[in-house]
Amino acid sequence: MRNRQYICIDLKSFYASVECVERGLDPMTTNLVVADPERSDKTICLAVSPSMKKLGVPNRCRVFEIPKNIRYIMAPPRMQKYIDYAAEIYDIYLDFFSKDDIHVYSIDEAFIDVTAYLHVYNCIARELAVRVMKEITDRIGVRATCGVGTNLYLTKIALDITAKHAPDFIGELDEETYRETLWNHRPLTDFWRIGPGTARRLEKVGLYTMGDIAKADEEMLYRMFGVDAELLIDHAWGREPVTIADIKAYKPKTNSLSNGQVLMRDYTFEEGRTIIREMTDQMCLDLVRKGLVADSVTISVGYAKSGQARSHREGSDGTRDGSYGPREGGTVRFEGGSCEESVIVPEVVALYERIMDRSRDIRRVTVSCNNVRPDEGTRQISLFDVAEASHSKDRQEVLEKDKKVQQAMIDIKEKYGRNAMVKGSNLHEESTGMERNRQIGGHKSGE
Repeated sequence: MRNRQYICIDLKSFYASVECVERGLDPMTTNLVVADPERSDKTICLAVSPSMKKLGVPNRCRVFEIPKNIRYIMAPPRMQKYIDYAAEIYDIYLDFFSKDDIHVYSIDEAFIDVTAYLHVYNCIARELAVRVMKEITDRIGVRATCGVGTNLYLTKIALDITAKHAPDFIGELDEETYRETLWNHRPLTDFWRIGPGTARRLEKVGLYTMGDIAKADEEMLYRMFGVDAELLIDHAWGREPVTIADIKAYKPKTNSLSNGQVLMRDYTFEEGRTIIREMTDQMCLDLVRKGLVADSVTISVGYAKSGQARSHREGSDGTRDGSYGPREGGTVRFEGGSCEESVIVPEVVALYERIMDRSRDIRRVTVSCNNVRPDEGTRQISLFDVAEASHSKDRQEVLEKDKKVQQAMIDIKEKYGRNAMVKGSNLHEESTGMERNRQIGGHKSGE
């Protein structure tokens, strides 16, 4: 089969560029960082503008790391605004391509299979990329970079490694040019899916480049990485068989919903119970809103790092200093599946009380609903439920009433805002639910 042609478009310093456009400023020449001014100078910048990068300021740096001699604008995060801009840019993609040929990789990055469109637009992939990038700049005001390749992996590498050095911000690779130009490239961490840990393991056996990996003993690599070695070897040679059509056709065997947070200070056992309760309650609302039930719920709770004074651990500046200790975890199961708050929340809170060391503070909490599937409207009743049903007419009726209450809450929240209706426990000093309702992805929505 002939080579396919892909492009991968990345929006340059997306959040920072949006903030510049909103202010009528040029993202390429304006010094701007996206960071929450209500936090201390230890807070992480979500994005820095291209002109800041030219001055040596790295993306995702902390505010205090920005040189004092650089004057810049600090823009508070507005996550909903960025989502709205991303939706407008996706509409531009749809002007050129079918949604079946677009894979949105992240809010600011998308892969597109342009193979079938080159004869339609009578151009090569690079020229088509230029047209799309120009349309984004003209209509939205945001600049883009692009990778062009003969498979998804090469397209990503062309974007990440070669495009940034090209005058037109477009990089292009096929298997031959990949081996010619990047087999000796260092460091290995510049390549997609090779993190610092993987790079260190490879360096211990004398492998420092993709060329080294391609020529290495495959049995050794399989001993080191198991089945993941196959992917590593393919990528060393510039090979990738997966297509966007394969991604679209993929169906996971099981699905789950998960929600986690790192607390802004150390929480006592009792305060942590409030967090578990409100997070689980929110997960139940999400299940009802999506018409799902879960077979089980898992909690994972991380202790604060021991041996530190509370005055230091509390983090009054709202930073997350990495002072994390070991985790506790457990799972409760619901025969036949459940989504009702009255069923799930008491069981999850009881699990928390059983597994946690009450003398230790906590800092991280994750709640996961496992094996979620469509709610078919029936529940398998246990012997205990039958006994309880004798006091409440019919257990199924009770569950349906609970779900109707949950749906009413969802309707109110969707119409008037997520904090339009809250529970009394959400008003506790230690509660984070109302603040998280004003966030998207852990950052201010800007609404």
